[in-house]
Amino acid sequence: EHEGHSEHTPASDGSGHKPQEHVSHDHTGHEDMFRRRFWVCLALTLPVLGYSEMIQMWFGFHPPFFPGSQWIVLLFSVVIFLYGGLPFIQMGIPEIRDRKPGMMALISLAINVAFVYSLVNEFFHLGESFFWELATLIDIMLLGHWLEMRSVRQASGALNELARLMPDKAERIRADGSVETISVAQLKTSELILVRPGASIPADGEVIEGNSSVNEAMITGESKPVEKQVGNTVIAGTLNGDGSLRVRVTATGEQTALAGIMRLVAQAQASRSPTQVLADKAAGWLFYGALVAAILTSIGWTIATGFDVEVIKRVVTVLVIACPHALGLAIPLVVSISTSLGARNGVLIRNRLALEEARALNMVIFDKTGTLTKGEFGVVGIQTDGLPEEEALALAAAVEGDSEHLIARSIRHKAEEHRLALPGVDQFEAIKGRGIKAIVNGETVYVGGPRLLEMLALSPQETISSFVQSANQKAQTVVYLVVSNQVKAAFALADVIRPESKQAVQRLHQIEVEVAMLTGDSQEVAKAVAQELGIDHYFAEVLPEHKDQKVQELQRGGKKVAMVGDGVNDAPALTRADVGIAIGSGTDVAVESADIILVKSNPLHVVRILELSRATYQKMFQNLIWATGYNVVAIPLAAGVLAPWDVLLSPAAGAVLMSLSTIVVAINAQFLRRLQFS
Repeated sequence: EHEGHSEHTPASDGSGHKPQEHVSHDHTGHEDMFRRRFWVCLALTLPVLGYSEMIQMWFGFHPPFFPGSQWIVLLFSVVIFLYGGLPFIQMGIPEIRDRKPGMMALISLAINVAFVYSLVNEFFHLGESFFWELATLIDIMLLGHWLEMRSVRQASGALNELARLMPDKAERIRADGSVETISVAQLKTSELILVRPGASIPADGEVIEGNSSVNEAMITGESKPVEKQVGNTVIAGTLNGDGSLRVRVTATGEQTALAGIMRLVAQAQASRSPTQVLADKAAGWLFYGALVAAILTSIGWTIATGFDVEVIKRVVTVLVIACPHALGLAIPLVVSISTSLGARNGVLIRNRLALEEARALNMVIFDKTGTLTKGEFGVVGIQTDGLPEEEALALAAAVEGDSEHLIARSIRHKAEEHRLALPGVDQFEAIKGRGIKAIVNGETVYVGGPRLLEMLALSPQETISSFVQSANQKAQTVVYLVVSNQVKAAFALADVIRPESKQAVQRLHQIEVEVAMLTGDSQEVAKAVAQELGIDHYFAEVLPEHKDQKVQELQRGGKKVAMVGDGVNDAPALTRADVGIAIGSGTDVAVESADIILVKSNPLHVVRILELSRATYQKMFQNLIWATGYNVVAIPLAAGVLAPWDVLLSPAAGAVLMSLSTIVVAINAQFLRRLQFS
């Protein structure tokens, strides 16, 4: 059943869910299968066309004759039907069984009727055969599905990526104080483990000895390393810094926070609402329309002329014409072009249904750290007292030159951005817990936090005090520059906002899309960022496992939600959202959980997704009109509505209309390449 549905709805398993891991394998196999069968059938179709009487009559040529050449059309067509057409029949059976006919059912109906009628015609000479139409129809459908599979190939391994964060081994401390290396699976709660500098933490636990900073960005998404000391908790899968920790295990395996996030990802994947592809709906309508037209045709002609071969011929013509070649290319061509167009503009589409849904979005949620901000601790403000800003920055960077502390690196990076020449430094000295001291051009210079000022018994002037008060309200870190016992400057440090973020929010507002922000940071930090960027709603102090709940809350309020994030903790929310968008520079897990990936860490490119979605949908709709529109004329004519006036559509004329429709669809799809992104 899965195979029968997923061929033409790649992001679905037939139930509307998005089982990402097994879909990736299916789609790779399907793509190879369709490609291989297309080339084989195309090679076999050329002789079928060359030896078909209708084609010979149209183009006025005669192929070479040799013993047995009269059987080429029949034999090659049988092979094409069995090799190229049988997969569509196998996929059409579940659609008929479930009473949800779509593209597969329509293709199956057309090729079966054309094949059986043409086979019977070979021996009973009922009229014209449909072998060449059968062969080209199968070729076009194989090509369309090959393009489709290639465009939407997915390599979804979010759960595997999450699992890789966990180390395989742990160092357990025995009762006698010795250390043994065991597998993580052997760990039990209440046991003691040793976490060495630079090692991954193998289980959730509580620090009972040691001090260190732990990088929790892969779990919490927050950039600043978290200081850990006795009594603090640590999370499995996070990375220990420079210190050594002894940890008492509080949770292992399925009980860890990481395992909980993995479960949320799986649940969110399983809770996707079902979505049908537009082309499939059109095919379903055509399927019923063709059957009704065929029944009315048989009744009408039988009443008018009696039941004979001509009635069968009319019915077959209606059923074959009802399956337009162009419908098989209408959507895949647009998908293929929009996929490549997006890739050239920094937008990678992993789930085409998500791209289709993006046109209806009215709410975009951004994760703060690493998405709206750079995820890097940096200098976001400077206030001086009687000293030029650049001189103050150069002095601080020079004094911090030998330090590897996060704050020191941030100040040096800011000086590098301004390309400042740094003065020479002598007698560098670290003052534990206070800051650093050095001699610059004969003057004593200090850089440090509030405890440095306490030690030196100094107070800043009013301008710097006001600056510090404002920074504290935003929960920013402040360090001071002291020159010759005078507070000359203060530096505010925080996660740096991306320069494109404000423009992204403005552009989304222009196209009537609301903007929200999710963060694990404090209310003060969230409020400051939201006000600076003009964000409509913000949610602060949100735990990793609660982010997807915020998405659900907005969805229950009637919002069509896109989630934009870059951290592992964003993975459940990315999957839960109507459209999940990952910043490409984020963790592999977030990328694997997303429907659409932004190659560059530029939130402004979210607007490109909406523009591409709306343009793509417009082209899909236009192509479906072109692909199916001629049936409004062709099917009644083939049925013989105008027969009393000697107007009757022959199979040959129907084939010409099909070809023209295919050409129009192909040309119209190419116009999508002209899309200009903002």
